[in-house]
Amino acid sequence: MTLNLESSAPDRVAFDRYQCLADDVLAGGSISREDALSILDAPNSDTLAILAAGYRIRHRYFGNTVQLYFLMNAKSGLCPEDCHYCSQSKISKAPVPKYNILKRDELLEGAKLASERGAKTYCLVISARGPNEREMNAVETIVPEIKEKYGLDICACLGLLNREQADRLKACGVDRVNHNLNTSETYYGEICSTHTYGDRVQTLRHVRDAGMEMCSGGIIGMGESREDIVSMAFDLRELGVQSIPLNFLNSIEGTPLEKTENLSASDCLRALAMFRFVNPDRELRISGGREIHLRSLQPLGLYVANSLFVGDYLTTKGQAPKADYEMIQDMGFEVTQSACGTA
Repeated sequence: MTLNLESSAPDRVAFDRYQCLADDVLAGGSISREDALSILDAPNSDTLAILAAGYRIRHRYFGNTVQLYFLMNAKSGLCPEDCHYCSQSKISKAPVPKYNILKRDELLEGAKLASERGAKTYCLVISARGPNEREMNAVETIVPEIKEKYGLDICACLGLLNREQADRLKACGVDRVNHNLNTSETYYGEICSTHTYGDRVQTLRHVRDAGMEMCSGGIIGMGESREDIVSMAFDLRELGVQSIPLNFLNSIEGTPLEKTENLSASDCLRALAMFRFVNPDRELRISGGREIHLRSLQPLGLYVANSLFVGDYLTTKGQAPKADYEMIQDMGFEVTQSACGTA
C-alpha cells in the first residue's frame, strides 16, 4: 500500500486536510476534539495520509530518533485490584508467576540487561494497589545503585501514591513515575471497581508536585467508544504528561476481557496518530499489544511514535530485540540515549 500523491481528487482532498491539521499544530495551535475523532473515524484509505501528516509533527520534536524502554516485573501476580484487562488482578485466572518484590541482585541484573539492550529508561513495576513500606524501602535502596552503575533513567510504576511517597521517590533519584489513566473517566467504571479514575489523576498530581515527570497513557480495544479514546488523549494533554505509552489490548485468557478483539491494524495506527496530533511534543510510546495488532505494520507506527519497549512485557512476550533494532534501522531511524522528557 503506497501513498500516491497524484491519485484521485478525493484522495488529494483528504491528504491536504490532514496536512492542514499538521500545519495548525506546528504553528502552535491545537486540534479540536471533533478533528481528533475524525482521525479515528477516517477510512482505511486515509491512514497513510494521516501518518504522513503526523510524521511532520513527530519530526519537528524528535527527528528520526527512537528511545527504548525496558520493563522489569519487580513484583508479580499479587494485586488486590480488579482491573479487568490485567492478568495480575485479583479476579484473573491467568496462570502468571506470583512473587513478592525481587531481591537486589535480580533488580540489578535487569538493569544490566536494559543497558545492554540500548534502553535509556529502566521501568520498575510492581503489582499492587500501592507500595507498602518494604517495597518503598527496596526502591529507595536500589535506585541510586542502578543509576550510579548503569546511568539509566528510572521510571517507577508502583500503583497509587500519596504525596509523601512521591517525595521519597523523588529524593532517591526516580526520574519518572508511570500511572496510566487507561481509558476515559466516563468508561473507567466498566474496567475497574476497586479504585477510581480520580484516584489515578490524584497520583499523577502528586508525582508532578514532587518534581518528577509523569508517564501516563492507556489501553485501547477494551470496548470503549472512540469518544472515550479522544477524551483520554485530551485529559493527558491537560495534565501535562511528559510520556504517553499507548497499549493495544492483549486479551489474555482468564481475564474478564478475554476474547475481546475489536481492533484492526489501521485502527491502531490512526489512534497513535491522533495522540501525536493532540500531544505534539510529548514522548509517544508504542506499547503492549503492538506485535499482535500491528503485526507487519509495526514500522509504520514509528512515523508518529518515537518510543518502544524492547524485550518482553510484564506477563507476555514481546518481539525479539534484534527484530526491533532491525525495524528501527530499516526505517532510517536511530536509537537515542538522550532524555525525552518535555517540560
